[in-house]
This record gives sequence, structure tokens and C-alpha cells, in this order.
Amino acid sequence: MKNNIYIYIFTAALVSLIIRALPLTLIRNQIKNKFIRSFLYYVPYVTLAVMTFPAITEATQCNWAGYAALAVGIILSLFGAGLLPVAAACCAIVFVIELFF
Repeated sequence: MKNNIYIYIFTAALVSLIIRALPLTLIRNQIKNKFIRSFLYYVPYVTLAVMTFPAITEATQCNWAGYAALAVGIILSLFGAGLLPVAAACCAIVFVIELFF
């Protein structure tokens, strides 16, 4: 039974089912607690940030290019630029910096 892949697949499926089904069965009414509602609202954004930020610097040949692109992206988005201009500017920054380094 050692290293039986079906046990691993079953365990992963069971854990995934419990994580998804348990809140649906336990929470029947609308959540009224302000803290919990705020926490649940920001969970997807935090998860995306945790997955994205390390990849920004590791995807480039020079880490400084990733940091510069991150800074430019943050600044442009603070000024209200859309997704396409921010992404294009970040790509251009990485391209220019990696040309010289």
C-alpha cells in the first residue's frame, strides 16, 4: 500500500470537498459580522497577491527589472491607468532594463 497513488488522489479530493462543502452546510444565514465579511471580501485579492508578487521578480532575468516593473505598475494603477496600459508599461520597463543588464 506504500506509494499508492489512488490513496493520494482520494485524500486530496476529500480535503478539497471538505473545504468547499463545510462552509455551505454550516453557514445557512447571511454573515452579518463586519470583520468576517471584510475578511472574506479580501481573501481572493490576498491570495492573488501572494501568488503574483514572487513571480514578478523571479520571471525576469534581472531581479531589478521585476522590481522596477512592479513599482511602475503600482504608480500607474494609483493614477487610474487600466490593466492594458499598466501591463504594457511593465513589459516595456522590463524589456528596456534587461537590454542594459
